[in-house]
Amino acid sequence: MAINILDYYLKEMIIFGSSIFDRKQPMTLINSVLNWMIKKRIHQIELFMKYPHEVQSEWFKRLITTAKDTEWGRKYHYKSIDNAKTFAERVPVNTYDDLKPMIDRLRAGEQNLLWPEEVKWFAKSSGTTAGRSKFIPVSESAIEECHYKAGKDMLSIYFSLYPESGFFDGRSLVMGGSGVVQEVSNTSYYEGDLSAILMRNLPYWAQFKRTPSLSIALMDEWENKLELMAESTLDHNVTSISGVPSWMLVLLKKILKKAGKTDLMEVWPNLEVFFHGGVNFNPYREQYREIISSDKMVYFDTYNASEGFFGIQGQKGKHDLLLMLDYGIYYEFIPMDQLRAEHPKTLQLHEVEVGKNYALVITTNAGLWRYLIGDTITFTSTDPYRILITGRTKSYINTVGEELIIDNAEKAIDVACSKTGAVINEYTAAPLMKKEGINHQWLIEFIRPPEDADFFSMALDNALKSLNSDYEAKRYHSLVLGEPTIVQVPEGTFYKWMKINNKLGGQNKVPRLSNDRKYVDEILGLI
Repeated sequence: MAINILDYYLKEMIIFGSSIFDRKQPMTLINSVLNWMIKKRIHQIELFMKYPHEVQSEWFKRLITTAKDTEWGRKYHYKSIDNAKTFAERVPVNTYDDLKPMIDRLRAGEQNLLWPEEVKWFAKSSGTTAGRSKFIPVSESAIEECHYKAGKDMLSIYFSLYPESGFFDGRSLVMGGSGVVQEVSNTSYYEGDLSAILMRNLPYWAQFKRTPSLSIALMDEWENKLELMAESTLDHNVTSISGVPSWMLVLLKKILKKAGKTDLMEVWPNLEVFFHGGVNFNPYREQYREIISSDKMVYFDTYNASEGFFGIQGQKGKHDLLLMLDYGIYYEFIPMDQLRAEHPKTLQLHEVEVGKNYALVITTNAGLWRYLIGDTITFTSTDPYRILITGRTKSYINTVGEELIIDNAEKAIDVACSKTGAVINEYTAAPLMKKEGINHQWLIEFIRPPEDADFFSMALDNALKSLNSDYEAKRYHSLVLGEPTIVQVPEGTFYKWMKINNKLGGQNKVPRLSNDRKYVDEILGLI
């Protein structure tokens, strides 16, 4: 999803007057204000890093107390819940389908169901191309205490790491989603990508340092929107870009084509940072290096979703994310061997271990109670708590017990590309069952294909073996699982498939791994 970084930060700076960025104001004033704000927030971040369990305990109590008189709170007797253990025993782990009946009632205008605030904003999310859209409730508290706060924190951390930044000397290119106003039962509610909801809630004055204009940023028709975004940003002094790597790449290539250039630094010589989230950046890293030549370009990782904002990169040169503990979110973690259990056991923050894979469960200040968000993570550190996203709970291949997850796939693809000099645009994989046995079929759209396709396949296979002992065991002498099959699909295949499925832009992502052949067969049918 697009991250409207600059807008978040400007919103906070209203306390100093909306004229602070007037060109007549000296830069020393701007720098003084920024330094004060950065130091203030960095101190607060350091506090939750030092006292993580106390901060999470306090948020747990606040969430339970605030919602005790909602319909949900009365159903589970929140007034008598005084600790996390009772909470976990009494309230079930929920998926979207479990909460959907109440969310549908919220969209019809009822209130005080999941959260006591009026809820009229719904972030439209599907995660991948699969299934119907979800409508995630977004409260005012979630907007202010989670999403806007996270935006300010990103810049605070960024400026603390790169104090010589020229971020505010130019504009921020933000790739947002669409926003549609719906009327239901004479009650207005708003739905659209989360980025669009956040943009619609910003004051007018906060728009003038961003590009493109709000009217373009919120357009629905994706291909026309890309065209207008390229035209309107081409001549600006852009210093930062924000968005999902896959779709931002499409826009940047269009801008380069219009400018008649091959290097983005020729278009925007002061470009310094890409704030990105939504998907793993590693598969796209080489593509960005090919169009952005500057060795000073910063690629800044975040972990955000329609349901909340969870992690921010906090160190130079390291891509694990600081788990943000004071955004109105209470975290629980399901060990993967518990995920399919009828009543899965969850762990609190102090119980997790480094290197183990967990499904993420959140309770939020928008009324998502013990919500299984669908992501899996692993901890790289518990002092402070830092994480990496490892995949999706429903995006894996486990046909013969190989337990192949996205984290394995991304790392193995990276190894195979490194060994062969290949560059990949998109890929997906699924099991292939033939008379002679089972293997994995990979559909890969190369930007630069390997000279030796067989060597690429072998490198991928060997990397998967080294990363996943279950996969290695099933591949032993090909007795259970055969060698992977690589199908090189023509350039533009995945874009065409997304377009046919009405999934261009926004938060839509290509599903990397599937346990069935639905997506793979659809894509093969286009070739």
